[in-house]
Amino acid sequence: MLALDQLDAEVTTCRACPRLVAWREEVARVKRAAFRDEEYWGRPVPGFGPADAHLAIVGLAPAAHGANRTGRMFTGDRSGEVLYAALHAVGLASQPTAHHVGDGLELHGTRITAPVKCAPPENKPTPQERDNCRPWLVAELELLRPSLRSVVVLGGFGWQALLPVLTAFWEVPRPRPKFGHGVEVVLPALDGGEPLHVFGCFHVSQQNTFTGRLTPAMVEDVLRRASRVAGPEPR
Repeated sequence: MLALDQLDAEVTTCRACPRLVAWREEVARVKRAAFRDEEYWGRPVPGFGPADAHLAIVGLAPAAHGANRTGRMFTGDRSGEVLYAALHAVGLASQPTAHHVGDGLELHGTRITAPVKCAPPENKPTPQERDNCRPWLVAELELLRPSLRSVVVLGGFGWQALLPVLTAFWEVPRPRPKFGHGVEVVLPALDGGEPLHVFGCFHVSQQNTFTGRLTPAMVEDVLRRASRVAGPEPR
């Protein structure tokens, strides 16, 4: 089995989805005017956080001018501003901002990942692209499984994409639980080990945060609940 850093390195070389490859590379070439002097990452974005994380946060996919530009999950865009501020507020991140790789940000007992590793056009990966990417998330969760105790899923797409993956290691009821903000589902481990607590949270998208559908306090509340279950206490 690969170590997590080796898996992350392999993720960045994936070219399994022609549409996503073409889009991520076009965005990196054309760039947004505000970032025209920057060199875009333009590749699949691996997870971010320690290999012994007790808590995982699962999003959707990298943003075209966020993680696809910076090479780190939720870094360099408005969604990341909300997420990392909340993580810092509850003691899971060393600082409240995430601008670029090398900015000093560290996560405490937490790892951030996504079911789709490449930025998709209009933030909408196809079901086939989601399925193509699934083995990466399965492998990542297998490596995290010894310490992983809770997961916060951002948005309905992430919820739908993650539950089939979890069946490899945990017992997911049928019919599958429905997504909702604040929902908590406890999944028994197939090997008789520790259960996994899965929490739903509205996605930290601009659409949700600008309209007030999701507030910083709401994000912090879910993160605190998930962190309390995961243990140990944040630093």
